[in-house]
Amino acid sequence: MRALSIAATGMAAQQTRVEVISNNLANMNTTGYNARRAEFADLHYQQVTRAGSINASNGAIVPAGVQLGLGVRPTAVAMEVAQGALAETGGDLDVAIEGRGYLEVTLPSGASAYTRDGALKRTGEGQLVTSMGHPVVPDVTIPADTRSITINPEGEIYAYFIDRVEPELLGQLSLVNFSNEKGLEALGSNLYGQTGASGDPLVGFPGEDGLGFFRQGYLEDSSVDAVREITDLIEAQRGYEMNAKVITAADQMMSATTQIR
Repeated sequence: MRALSIAATGMAAQQTRVEVISNNLANMNTTGYNARRAEFADLHYQQVTRAGSINASNGAIVPAGVQLGLGVRPTAVAMEVAQGALAETGGDLDVAIEGRGYLEVTLPSGASAYTRDGALKRTGEGQLVTSMGHPVVPDVTIPADTRSITINPEGEIYAYFIDRVEPELLGQLSLVNFSNEKGLEALGSNLYGQTGASGDPLVGFPGEDGLGFFRQGYLEDSSVDAVREITDLIEAQRGYEMNAKVITAADQMMSATTQIR
């Protein structure tokens, strides 16, 4: 009986959906996190009678036919690209990206990765890095005797010193964009990697070519909507239960058939 395998694919689909929702809820306080959504498609159909075929008994054209679906399968877990709310921190090296764009960082392997987590730090040598210690591109070094740091919306970093009136320009942060942000590969630790689906990185400065601006003293909150996630969780749970009931009903029907024999 096909109903058993069809309902099993439905249960597996709802389980995948619950796993995605649970990951969203787990990251509802993760800086710069974008919610994910599970997407599904129906499986192949068994063509018992094809629509438009000729009826053997009277020669008429069959208007609809008989197509039996074989279940559902996951097609993607897509990232919902959305701007999270900006939370004020007051930190000199905390920068939120207001609008499109990612910070580029260098991994220990030498490869590039991209993030919207602007909780920046500096090493003992003054190098500007992420919370995980990955250097920011372009490289910026803050002198040891710096009194305070200012980062303007265009990403220009100015250092103020005790013995000087005018600040010193240390460098300018750039932003990277992609033609298909949903095609980026999630690497963990708030990092993304380039893929063939994302396209090549498009490097520019804030305010250019549709890129956003920096907001010093702020961090971007997660875009997860907890109320929506709970609603989707209840819906997925109900869908799982209904598919389980289909399996129970199909099993009872098969038992009845066996008893008749």
